[in-house]
Amino acid sequence: MYRRLCPKPIWVLLCAFLIWPSSSYAEKDGQYIRLSEYLLLHPEQAKKMTQFSERVRSPALPLKSPNKKTVKLAVIYPGEQTSNYWRKSVLTIKKRLTELNINYEIKTYFSRPGIDLALQSQQLNSAIQWKPDYLIFTLDALRHQAMIERILLRGSPKLILQNITTPLQRWSELKPFLYTGFDHEYGSTLLAKEMLKNRQKGDYSMLYFAPGYVSQMRGDTFIHQASKHPQLNKVSSYYTKGDRSIAYKATLNTLKKNPNINMLFACSTDIALGAADALEEMGKLEQVLLNGWGGGENEIKALGDNLIDLTVMRMNDDSSVAIAEAVKLDLTQQTNSVPDIYSGDIVLIDREVDKHTIRKLEERAFRYSSNDKKHETD
Repeated sequence: MYRRLCPKPIWVLLCAFLIWPSSSYAEKDGQYIRLSEYLLLHPEQAKKMTQFSERVRSPALPLKSPNKKTVKLAVIYPGEQTSNYWRKSVLTIKKRLTELNINYEIKTYFSRPGIDLALQSQQLNSAIQWKPDYLIFTLDALRHQAMIERILLRGSPKLILQNITTPLQRWSELKPFLYTGFDHEYGSTLLAKEMLKNRQKGDYSMLYFAPGYVSQMRGDTFIHQASKHPQLNKVSSYYTKGDRSIAYKATLNTLKKNPNINMLFACSTDIALGAADALEEMGKLEQVLLNGWGGGENEIKALGDNLIDLTVMRMNDDSSVAIAEAVKLDLTQQTNSVPDIYSGDIVLIDREVDKHTIRKLEERAFRYSSNDKKHETD
């Protein structure tokens, strides 16, 4: 079966906050505010976001003299997964802070996504006892909300939420210091529109992450787009906990029950690779259209090996550069210049994109973390 997406390379580079899906389908209960809606409520943020984005893209402008008191940052990330996004984030924060001539100390805590919620609670308590100036955390499961609200009510440390660009409605009055990341809803819309050009009928399956924010914003966004095609039928959906082996088993189960399936939507790198393992084993790679999500080294390799068809590639390091730049502005009494949200650039690529283009995109995406060889296959 013809599997190739298009006869020539596609790559679209857009700021995630400039083009946005038309409806808030990804969030079922309305607790998240889309960025387009947020800007309508807070129009003053648009200029701040534009200026801050330029600061992030530009070379570092160091402090004339380093800060006397060492800045303490506690980082709690779900970094135990194949995608090296989180470990690269820590490396990038460190390098940008160093370039900015900021004296700092960082403590990092890693866990497995969607599984180690109890461990994350323990790590949070440990981090708070260290008395950091900034706490960098993420938000996925509902249990995280209670943890975060305790910090917001305390007023310290200053809270930075990584990998989320849609503010919570309930935190409209008591805001985190910064939301930073790459918009899941926007990225999944880019993927969906391209995939649905080629699969407007037939059966597909949804391979979710863990229950929570990422699955809603990525998976439900795709389902909404697919629902516009009445001849497309969702035959199954699985929560995989972002685990490659679980995604592999879920895909095998789907293929057993639905041998004619022609599309899978994967909500993360590990899920995509697990699905590809199953498709390759069953000889279904040419039959089934499969995406990645994130565009790290493992996905780029999978594209080159014809294991996945397309992905959205985040300009990975920018969301972490944003953290360092926000700290600098705060230290220099320019806190008002820090926007509520930083949403980084995303590029849509498929396996037809030439190696030169990929190399240029990688140079930009991993401008600080490209030499992090130790974790390239984490």
